[in-house]
Amino acid sequence: MAASTTPLEPLLAECRKVIVGQPQLLNRLLVALLCRGHVLLEGLPGLAKTRTIKTLASASHTSFRRIQFTPDLLPSDVVGTLIFDPKQLTFTPKRGPIFANLLLADEINRAPSKVQAALLEAMEERQVTLGDESFPLPNPFLVLATQNPLEQEGTFPLPEAQMDRFLFKLRVDYPKQEEEIEVLRRAHLNGDEVRPVVDGPGLLAVGREAEQVRLDEAIRSYIVRLVQATRPGHGKAWKGKELLRCGASPRASLALQASSRALAYLQGRDHVLPQDVVDLAPDVLRHRLLLTFESEADGATTDHAIAQLLQAVPRP
Repeated sequence: MAASTTPLEPLLAECRKVIVGQPQLLNRLLVALLCRGHVLLEGLPGLAKTRTIKTLASASHTSFRRIQFTPDLLPSDVVGTLIFDPKQLTFTPKRGPIFANLLLADEINRAPSKVQAALLEAMEERQVTLGDESFPLPNPFLVLATQNPLEQEGTFPLPEAQMDRFLFKLRVDYPKQEEEIEVLRRAHLNGDEVRPVVDGPGLLAVGREAEQVRLDEAIRSYIVRLVQATRPGHGKAWKGKELLRCGASPRASLALQASSRALAYLQGRDHVLPQDVVDLAPDVLRHRLLLTFESEADGATTDHAIAQLLQAVPRP
């Protein structure tokens, strides 16, 4: 495949000054920037999830806010609230930290459901309602959230409606030995070496270019067949289907279409290949599929089901 020659290559180069390894993670974050899609990063503590997102923000001329999600956090701490003005006898809106281009929701599953739900309107409608008035969020607006695995103490699982609003769910694993050695070499770096190389309007312009990447009808049909095959009573039966009790919504089809165009654009192509869809399917589908209770008890994973799905549905 052709090497990336897009305007986001300098952004990637800046991130690599600080972030060691993780090529797929950085690639998917760039895809999300092009699609204006929200990203959920899951991994154990200490794997540089927060550092990666902060580095990405430092390399762009965009507003950035970080919210540390904790059990005592309130919805108003995220979206804002109405403040009573005793002189005017009126309520004045006080905007919360959500009003930023890039919002880092750190350890999002450490906060209870009412706080997690405060992000629902913002993630889908890209606006926040305070009282009887709605306020548009900056454009672009992306939620980049981190979470610890649900087996960790003091975590609250995200509701299915909110999980579906994330473009990707990315898993962050331990670094390789040589990568961890390089991490030690760069331990003194604090991120000051990163310089901003792209702004918000630039990101929007590049995103519009990615939307023009050609996607053949055969590939569009392949995307729909993949997604429909995950739904009970729909699509072709396949070996792993009995593992699922709930399939993906049309939002998954839209996510696969948009992200496959962005991935092709980053790789310097003007058309989408079936392999682009295959490469992105685990990141798009893993948080949208619900396993049966029996398969969860047997240790099955959504990634295992997706691997069988990709084998069962013929490629164009």
